[in-house]
Formats: sequence, structure tokens, C-alpha cells
Amino acid sequence: MRPRLARLLPAALLGLAASACAAPGAPAGSTTENRSWSQITDQAKGQTVDLWMYGGDQQGNAYVDDVLTPAAAKLGVTLRRVPVADTKDAMTRILAERQAGKEDGTVDLVWVNGDNFATGKQADAWRCGWSSKLPNMTFVAPDDALVIQDFGTDVAGCEAPWHKAQFTMVYDSARVDTPPTSMAGVLQWAQDHPGRFTYPAPPDFTGSVFLREVLYSTSGGYAKIPSQFDQGAYDKLTPQLWDVLKGVAPSLWRQGRTYPRDSVALDRLYADGEVDMTMTYGPATLTKLVSDGTFPATTRVLPLEEGTIGNASFLAIPSSAGDPEGAMVVANLALSPEQQAIKADPDTWGQFTVLDTDLLSPSDRARFDDLPTSAVVPPYDVLSRNADPELASSWVPRLDEGWRKAALGSGS
Repeated sequence: MRPRLARLLPAALLGLAASACAAPGAPAGSTTENRSWSQITDQAKGQTVDLWMYGGDQQGNAYVDDVLTPAAAKLGVTLRRVPVADTKDAMTRILAERQAGKEDGTVDLVWVNGDNFATGKQADAWRCGWSSKLPNMTFVAPDDALVIQDFGTDVAGCEAPWHKAQFTMVYDSARVDTPPTSMAGVLQWAQDHPGRFTYPAPPDFTGSVFLREVLYSTSGGYAKIPSQFDQGAYDKLTPQLWDVLKGVAPSLWRQGRTYPRDSVALDRLYADGEVDMTMTYGPATLTKLVSDGTFPATTRVLPLEEGTIGNASFLAIPSSAGDPEGAMVVANLALSPEQQAIKADPDTWGQFTVLDTDLLSPSDRARFDDLPTSAVVPPYDVLSRNADPELASSWVPRLDEGWRKAALGSGS
């Protein structure tokens, strides 16, 4: 999703979702998985699984192509990566095929979370009751809040966890002499250093979470905000949010007249030295970006004393999937200790594992203990200390749209 995956769905798509809710008859097997794992793996052999995922993450693409796909082939499943510019592209296809009553759809597996997952669940567009059957789910802590709910929506067996994410601010220590320690401090630093800071325009996934981080800051902490969307709370809390963002806008890169369209564009500005800070949901990738010279060697993580938002990304199977057994086999494979450890290596992808290493055998636990340490990025247990929960997905499009109306163009 990428995990940068959750996006504001256009009105037409939401309308389609509502229509799909009313469509008669979900495909057989879309709600409960009653077969044995042996039966599923037998039926998976020879199937071709089309995994729709954000295509702009080159490390993620390489991991799927060079590691996960060959491993799936050894299990008799052909895995094909289908790159999309945004997960809503996959959602559009899924909902259209569901409305058309297709049972042999073109999407078998999706890297998803947030409002895209919630929209699909509302439309009964996901197969459910299957992820808890995956053998490798025994290595996931059953009480892990990050994998039980997805942006406030119960997972309910409708998706399998893939990796964890932690929103992280990043700065160039050669240019930022006294790094701020809070989100309010970051915004003050931006005003004190005109043109050296900006953020991706929501509804970009990273720009959207930055917006929520600022809301937490201006509201006095996440505990002051109802986790489920509440219009009264929105009306009470967001005026200060918009005031703060409008106040800082004239000090942003290009005076806030324009914003990077996504996190990739912001990273490019940072790499070129046009701004002194960037931000990411996948901080483990920073190690490789520094080692290959993309980011300056003086790049450092900027811890915030109030903590930052953490969440998890998932793999979901549409109810219209043509090869659901193969998709389950791939999802289980992706959860294996071997694949999770390879994926967590910064030289591969650097995504934080969803496994509880205390549940692993000593040899599997050693895979994670042996991962290289980074001079740039602290371990996940340090990064996620004081982690803040996500708001429900229903908050996301309201805040993104509110930003567009209240803050966009305020610097012009």
C-alpha cells in the first residue's frame, strides 16, 4: 500500500460501491473458507495470481519480482505483479467486475489498507473468513491492535497482514542545526526557514497522514479526537488545523503556491537539496537510499516527542478473484518467517515485519536477529515507541477534502 495506498475515491466510484452493495449474490466462497489447507494448496497448483499493487516503489517491485514470485513458483503458483499508480485503480476494477457479476475477475490479490479496504468491505467486495486459516498466521500475535483493525475497520478475516509502517519525519543533519522535537516545532522550523520545507498534497497517502499528524498536534493529542468520524468533533477541531496550515503555507517551498504531488516528488526535492526535510511511512528504506547516494549521508530520522502514527498494510482477495486458492497460498507465503525476514532487510525492501518474533522457532527468530543494523534508522521497537493509532478511514477523505477547500492555495 503502498501502503501509500488509501485514497479518496471519486464520487463515481463511491456510487459504484453503493451499487455493488445492492448487487445480488456474492460469488461462492466469498464469505467463509471451510476447506482444509491441503485442499486449498492442491487447488492452487497451476493457478496464476495477479497481484495489483502500487508500482512506484522500486524496492517493492524488485522484492515481488525477484523473491516472492520465484518462491510462489516453487509452490506451483504463478505470481504476476500488476503495477498501478494508485490502489483506487484496483478498487475501480474490482467494483466494476463485482457489479457485472464476474466470478473470474482480473484481480486476485491487492496490496491495500485504509479507506480502500473499508470501501471494499462496505461493498462486500472482499472474500472474508480466509486469512485466519493461513498456517503462518500462527506467528502473528492475535492481540496485535495493528493487525486486528485497519484504520478502524475490523479486518474480520478479509485480509492478511503484510508489513507494518511507522510515519517518520526525516531531516538532513548537515542543514538542520537544531532539529525540532515536536510537530509544532516542525511547523515553527518551517516558518523560520522559508522555502526549506513542504509536504505532499493530500490525498497522497503520505501527505494525508501528515495532515492527521498536524491535527493530532493542534488538538492536543490523538486521545482528544474520536477514533470514528464525528461531524461535531470535525467542526470543533479542524478550524485550528486549517489556521495553522494556512499560517505556515507562505513559508513553504514555492511559498505554498504548489505542493509535491506525492511522497516520491517530495523525496526528489529532498535528494536534490531543495528542501531539508522529507517524510515517509517506510523509514527502513532510508538505509538503502543513503547507502546508494540517493539521499545525503547526513540524513537522520527526526523523532517526535508526542510519537507518530503507525499502521499495517495487508493483502486482500476480491470476491470476484478468478484464482482465490492461489492468492491464499501467496498470502500465506508472504507471511512466512523466511519471506518476512528477507523483506525486512533494508537491502531488499526494508519493511517491518508483522510477525511476533517471540512466537518463532529459534532458527526463524535468528533470521531477524541477524538483520543488519542501520546508522540511519533506529530499530522498529524504538521508532514505534509512543506510537499513535490511526483514525478511522471515514476521517481520511473528510480531512483531505477539508484541506483542499481550506488550505490549498492559501499561500498564493
